[in-house]
Amino acid sequence: MGKYVDSHLIKGETVVYSAKLHWIIYLTPKAIVTLWIAPFIQQATSEFAITTKRVIIKVGLIARRTLEMNLSKIETVNVDQSIMGRILDYGSITVIGTGGTREVFNNIASPMLFRKAFQEIDIA
Repeated sequence: MGKYVDSHLIKGETVVYSAKLHWIIYLTPKAIVTLWIAPFIQQATSEFAITTKRVIIKVGLIARRTLEMNLSKIETVNVDQSIMGRILDYGSITVIGTGGTREVFNNIASPMLFRKAFQEIDIA
């Protein structure tokens, strides 16, 4: 796993599932204009993990956006995929917490596996 997730694990917490950005980010106009440097940095600085206690997500290098939510505070993890996303196995995940907190993360590889890993965690 990445540096951020590893450095923010608490006592007794282990990573159950980790995801990454899909390679489709290399096929955007922004990627071509920046000679594939922007998506490389985006992929290198993005971490998506489900642990035994929470969901931890970090994106960004200079402007950092993080989500660390206890599993018991998450109502659902939604997956949105376009037709191309279904074919190539990428999509967006939306983490919805109690109280209406809604965080969307795009271009996740295997988003259905991310949701399945979340659903299989025993919160007890």
